Formats: sequence, C-alpha cells, structure tokens
Amino acid sequence: MNELAKRLGGSKATLYGYFPSKEVLFGAVVRSFATQHLSEAARALPATANDKTELKSVLLRFAQGILHVLTNDAKAVAINRMVVAEAGRSEVGELFHDAGPSECMTALAKLLGASMNHGLLRRSDPRVNALQLMSLITAEVNKRMYQREPPPIALPAIRRIAKRAVEMFLAGTALS
Repeated sequence: MNELAKRLGGSKATLYGYFPSKEVLFGAVVRSFATQHLSEAARALPATANDKTELKSVLLRFAQGILHVLTNDAKAVAINRMVVAEAGRSEVGELFHDAGPSECMTALAKLLGASMNHGLLRRSDPRVNALQLMSLITAEVNKRMYQREPPPIALPAIRRIAKRAVEMFLAGTALS
C-alpha cells in the first residue's frame, strides 16, 4: 500500500478509505480486469445461431478473441498468474472467476443450449459443453503460463488454433 500510495501521489489513509485492505484492493483490480476482457467476449456471443454455419462462425470469433487475450496481452497473463498464486491464500480466485470466467461460461452455455434446442448440436449439458469448448480453445496455449516471457502468437496461428478447437468441439457434439 505504501508503494501504491507513493505512485498515485496520495496517502495510505486515502487508499484505506476506499479499500480497507490490500486484498480488497487486489480484488477490485482483478474484478475490473476480468470484467474488461471476458465480459467483452461474453457480450459478443449472440443468444442463438440460425444454422450450423453461423454457429461455427460465432464460435470461431469467440475462440479467436479468447486466444488473442491469452497469447498477446501481457497484462492478462500477469493477472492470471497472480490470481492462481493468490487463490490458495485469499478469495481473489473466486472474485476473478465470478467477475469474468463465470459470466463468459454462462453466455457460452446459453448459446450452446439454444443451439441444442434448434437442433444444431446433440443434446447434452450446455454448461459442461461450454467448459469443454473452453478447454479445447486453451489446450494448445496453456503451457505459455509456465514460460517466463512467452512470445505473442500471430493472428494466422491464433486462427488455426481456434479452428482446430471449434472443429473438434463441433465434431464431438454433432447430431448422430
């Protein structure tokens, strides 16, 4: 808090007036970040898709957006690392999840559920399918979290990764 007050040009007393502890301050930063990036992804998802072609297109855009943040946004990588490191000691992990990933998964599950209702996907639990799709999207880039300074991934590579993930998901959820 001392360093933060110094950098902001204020006092610790002022900071503590807004944030009673550094954990609360960190939580606010985490919520703000999670909301910024993942809420954008959630808002970009339509409530439904009209056909399989539109569904694939929507899922590809979603996957590319998520991958772009995870592979080219140094702040996103840093926040994710801090959240994981702090999760065992505080509520920060839950705050982060509730502020971003949970909202994103809910929007994705709604789209997948509507797609099931329209006969575009095999009936299943849309929430589980959303988690599975997200796992496929991030599978090829997860190791970057363990690299000191992972290089950015160019858009053509992001498109290829997204395509593989979405095509595998759609193949696994196709109507028999």
